[in-house]
Amino acid sequence: MKKWIGALFALVLIIGVLAACGPEDETEEAATESNSDGSESADKPEKLIVWEDQDKGAALEDAAAKFEEEYGIKIEYQEYNITEMQENMALDGNTESAPDVVTMSHDGVGPSVVKGYIAPIEVSEDVLSQYTESSVEAFEYEGNLYGLPKATETPVFIYNKELLPEVPETLDEIYELSQEKLNSDEYGFLAIWDDFYHAHGIFHGFGGYVFGGNNDDSSDIGLDNEQAVEALEYIQKWYDEGLFPSGIIGETSNDQMNGLFKQGKAVAVQNGPWAFNDYRDAGIDIGIAPMPNLPNGEPVGTFMGVKGWFVTNFKDNQEWAQKFVEFVANEENAKVRYELTGEIPPLVSLLEDEQWVSENEGAAAVMAQSQSAVAMPSIPEMAEIWDPMQAAIQTVATGKAEPKEALEEAVQLIKQNIETNHGGTN
Repeated sequence: MKKWIGALFALVLIIGVLAACGPEDETEEAATESNSDGSESADKPEKLIVWEDQDKGAALEDAAAKFEEEYGIKIEYQEYNITEMQENMALDGNTESAPDVVTMSHDGVGPSVVKGYIAPIEVSEDVLSQYTESSVEAFEYEGNLYGLPKATETPVFIYNKELLPEVPETLDEIYELSQEKLNSDEYGFLAIWDDFYHAHGIFHGFGGYVFGGNNDDSSDIGLDNEQAVEALEYIQKWYDEGLFPSGIIGETSNDQMNGLFKQGKAVAVQNGPWAFNDYRDAGIDIGIAPMPNLPNGEPVGTFMGVKGWFVTNFKDNQEWAQKFVEFVANEENAKVRYELTGEIPPLVSLLEDEQWVSENEGAAAVMAQSQSAVAMPSIPEMAEIWDPMQAAIQTVATGKAEPKEALEEAVQLIKQNIETNHGGTN
């Protein structure tokens, strides 16, 4: 009897062990996946929520479908105005609608890190080597990387091919051409340098700088040093000599410049890729090139904006969210996005592709200019730069102040605002 009971008990144990190793184990196995280093990935979510730029969702669909096919994770995307991403994350970050992945411009990195919205990522050198160095650096903050590049933009040299058959090597040459146009109803080169975004390239090329360190030390502001004064003196002469018409200053400056160029009354302008189609639609046969060098031989270090993909801190799916960021930003998917949206991916392979460069003049020029461009500082203190610097340039351009005096006053105000609004300097 005892033997029979013992055998029965053993059989029950065996059945229990087999049951424990049944469908539940298979489910757990299906819910995990191994990483390339052999470690086990986190549990696979059913879906990832992605916040995409407004009117750009169609460019995400192909990559989303491929990702779902490869990993079995559905991508659910929503479109928002990219300038409002931080505001939307503040509203929905702790709700079921919170995103796993967002797209933002790089100048939102610092504020988003400070507010705890986005998480640092670690990717291999093979992944990073796909992109230009400057575009990757745009997503670094306090020693960590927070995103991968999606698109880049920066002002370039746009010219009327009927009026300028060959791109000058230096701004000195275009300066002389502008002088020749004086006392006529035409202009040579035009730029809205009273706006610091567009003037930054001149300051940087002469040796001025916004913040020290890696553009993240707000205790070191280089906008009133000797080189910055020299830069503003250079800008000043374009206004003093009438090479820029009086209307190209203040709120209407952009409209005035674009109007003259589209009427065929200006040889060339400094503007960004957002203006290409507008000029073409006006019937101008435009050529596009990197900015000619400054008189000192240095490149014009234009401000560069980089859009990217970021993993948020709102969900527990960060490992899979990063997989999607790497996937959607890879070379194949970035090329598809460019074809559908015109957004220019900062891919090294495209710059090295002579056929692509010849067939995509504007995009190639933006990418080439990006090599010497400077990513706008992404620290929160950057918000205090714009108004004082614009005011300084405009007072000089209108003859109300001299460069040294105007810049010293601007930097003093910037420091005061940083102290007041950000609790001091870094």
